[in-house]
Amino acid sequence: MRIVCDENMPGLQALAAAGARLRCLPGRAIRRFHLVDADALLVRSVTPVNQALLTGTPVRFVGTATSGTDHIDRAALRELGIAFADAAGANANAVAEYVLAVLAALREPLEHLLAGGRVGIVGYGNVGRSLGARLDALGIAWVATDPWLAESAVARRGTLAEIFACDVVTLHCSLTELSPWPSRHLLDRAALERLAAGTLLINASRGPVVDNDALQAWLVDGRGRAVLDVWEREPEVPAPLLARVALGTPHIAGYSLEARLAGTRCVVSAMDEALGTAYAGSLAPPPASVLALPATGDGPALLRKLLLGRYAPGDDDRQLRAALAAAGGARAAAFDRLRRAYPLRRELAGNPVSGGSARVRELAAALGCEVL
Repeated sequence: MRIVCDENMPGLQALAAAGARLRCLPGRAIRRFHLVDADALLVRSVTPVNQALLTGTPVRFVGTATSGTDHIDRAALRELGIAFADAAGANANAVAEYVLAVLAALREPLEHLLAGGRVGIVGYGNVGRSLGARLDALGIAWVATDPWLAESAVARRGTLAEIFACDVVTLHCSLTELSPWPSRHLLDRAALERLAAGTLLINASRGPVVDNDALQAWLVDGRGRAVLDVWEREPEVPAPLLARVALGTPHIAGYSLEARLAGTRCVVSAMDEALGTAYAGSLAPPPASVLALPATGDGPALLRKLLLGRYAPGDDDRQLRAALAAAGGARAAAFDRLRRAYPLRRELAGNPVSGGSARVRELAAALGCEVL
């Protein structure tokens, strides 16, 4: 079994140990000539997969270990008779925890939300639902919109006007050009001007969902704050925009060990089913160590300690700014190096925890921890 894969996918060593013949490459470097003897292609979000890449190759299966599929030409795969799978939902909790950690890392939003503020969620797929569930458990109000889903499928559905009036607006929609609701530049200049003064905007979906030039102008005007994990012209990150955002990270919101292994396992399971192989059983995350909870605490300070003790987005922000500042004209390559060498973080959800007061254990449970 010959597999060409993005070298940035975890668990590949286990596939090799199970007998697969792997060719691991940087995702942006995968070309048609790499696939001349491949049975399967496993990618992440940075490899455009289309007819030009696949025509004339023996590839019988394509899997993307991501929930977003805007880099995949699904029609071309159907025309070529190539089986396909994505990993929708694999990184949902990781991205939800990223958003919560962002709220904890910045001044004021966590306190404000716990005191009665509200979060607006754009996109109510796997990530939006996961985030909504976490906010419910923490007692934080929220409203969601997703015109791409049936009305009955969206809990606490709100209008865009209601979303734009929220204290925090966080984006978790797919990138699509399809009518009647294309999401490219969903937040353009006009939409940004409708946001309430002082809004915190978080984009952990796809970069082009926000018009980055309009966002730059909105930030210069001092209308609010923004946190970007994704960038419209990625891997290029405009220096003026990076200088204005409250936090900037290199497209790693979903880069927990659990999420990335789940993404690999999801597409490998689909490959097993499509091609009759049996590799998915070799993929499993190592057990997480038991976290000792603080003896006492309550409110925002305790929640902040729990969240930032596992993941501090300010560290990724500093590393991104330093790497791009030192890169000269090679900023795109520096961005990709950060993603490729990213130290995998563990999620709080599912992590065993012990100790602490009843209130501490209650908050840990609200974050999905396994309380011993």
